[in-house]
Amino acid sequence: MADACESRRGGFLTAPFVLLWSFYFLVFAAGYQLFPVVPLHLRDMGASLAESGRFQTAFMLGSGFGSLFTGPLGDRLGQRRVLRVASLALVGILAAYALLKARWVFYLLAPLHGVLWSALRTASIAKVGGILEPRHRAQGMSLFGLAGPGGVALGPLAGLWLMPHLGFAWMLAILASVFAVLHVLIGSLPREAVREIAPEASFRLPDRAVWGPVALLLLLGLGFGPMPPYSAQEAKALGMAWPSAFLTCFALGMMGLRAILGLTGMGRRPVAMLPAMLALAVLGSVLLAFLPGGTGRHLAAGLVYGAGYGMAHTLLFMHIIEISPPERRGAGVGALFFAFDVGTALGALALGWVMEVGGFRWGWAAGAVLLVLAIPVARRIVRNGPPVTPGPDPSAILDP
Repeated sequence: MADACESRRGGFLTAPFVLLWSFYFLVFAAGYQLFPVVPLHLRDMGASLAESGRFQTAFMLGSGFGSLFTGPLGDRLGQRRVLRVASLALVGILAAYALLKARWVFYLLAPLHGVLWSALRTASIAKVGGILEPRHRAQGMSLFGLAGPGGVALGPLAGLWLMPHLGFAWMLAILASVFAVLHVLIGSLPREAVREIAPEASFRLPDRAVWGPVALLLLLGLGFGPMPPYSAQEAKALGMAWPSAFLTCFALGMMGLRAILGLTGMGRRPVAMLPAMLALAVLGSVLLAFLPGGTGRHLAAGLVYGAGYGMAHTLLFMHIIEISPPERRGAGVGALFFAFDVGTALGALALGWVMEVGGFRWGWAAGAVLLVLAIPVARRIVRNGPPVTPGPDPSAILDP
């Protein structure tokens, strides 16, 4: 009740919101610091190009299947408790990576790491969806949507710079200490109200309303899969001075369009923008596959792809939070993460093989085709979604 009163007086920028924003930012910064760095570390340990992408495949399979359970688990135990336990367990995983000497152990730990990552993401989004009032939800989720891309922008840049300066082991030790501090800070979040806890929550198939978004995020993940582990490797193969150029600009594109639409508004039915955002992501993939050159191609493709991809994610998660009851919010978010993570894992595996056989550009082109297939699914979601709700634009700034 106190949080609701505070939200009415000062908008959605409450202390719990800022803490969750910072936490989500660091979750993505840590993940995307590892995605390009671990494959390079595995290459140094003797892995082939195709094998080096298997870390992300194992990680994302763990994250995807874990989301089906960690989402309902948060509904049952409370999102705050899940965040605390998962952040503490992640400290141990990161410390273990720093000490590993055998490649196969990375692949063994990656699924467990993915399960923890899924718990952190689903619980964070479900928790922030619960603390935002409906009148602030679109604006708050737009701002919260900048946290992940901010982490994506910083993570690869920091990881690829820190690894040659500090070494892989010290870089992981610093990450572990950051999550130890976050574990303590999460304890200051408010506990969930009794009505937000579902004691009977357990694994079950997603509601029918979630099936369309699940199919769309599966296709989106398939196309996205090779980008974190292979974009930096293509950059290094071309001798580019800025190996994280694509991933950094990808994140800047996400942040830029989300910020613009968060301020200008998304209309009374934001999900209607979904097909256009996917078309923008297709254009980015086409640029990456067919533009000549190296650095300029990565810069342009990253900005365009990131803008469309990022808004597609935001619109889908807003849509799920809108149609899910509070006691099923974690399960709905978990189903979306399952689809995207499994798609990302399979995309890294399959399109990594395409790149091994035919070269990087063939893999990027195959990803563009998968995104084209997602556009009819997006149109169906828009057509079958809830009608326009009378009243003001939900993404407008509603503070007095």
